[in-house]
Amino acid sequence: MPYKRKKYHVGDTHLKKRWRVRNRKKDLDQIDVDLKEENADKLLNQSVDLDLPGAAQYYCLHCARYFIHQHALADHFKTKVHKRRLKALELEPYSIEESERAAGHGNFKLPNKRKIVTQETKNIENEDITERDSEEVIPNKKKKTEENDT
Repeated sequence: MPYKRKKYHVGDTHLKKRWRVRNRKKDLDQIDVDLKEENADKLLNQSVDLDLPGAAQYYCLHCARYFIHQHALADHFKTKVHKRRLKALELEPYSIEESERAAGHGNFKLPNKRKIVTQETKNIENEDITERDSEEVIPNKKKKTEENDT
């Protein structure tokens, strides 16, 4: 005998709305405002906020995301998600002037393409120290192999 489907949440539209709105990110026109120099400086040089991932020190401007450390941010720059966002930001956002032109109040003008480049990352002293330590370890291993050969 087949099981009957239970319809406990059939009328709970508020549950559907909660799931739809939960992972909402910034829109492209909001990110375009963040890309302006004065806003970008504020976002990249934020004060320490322990409630945000990475204490709000590692932020991707284009995707509006925080990361836990520099390595995670650098890995994010190589992902398809980030590259798609850069491609989407190449076109200028839809503006009021463009909507008026579409309605017939002016001449049509193609949207301009911009060149969007990934933001520069700041080097942290701790990562430089780990790189130096790893360089020191490699020569020691070579010495041991050379001693074994003789």
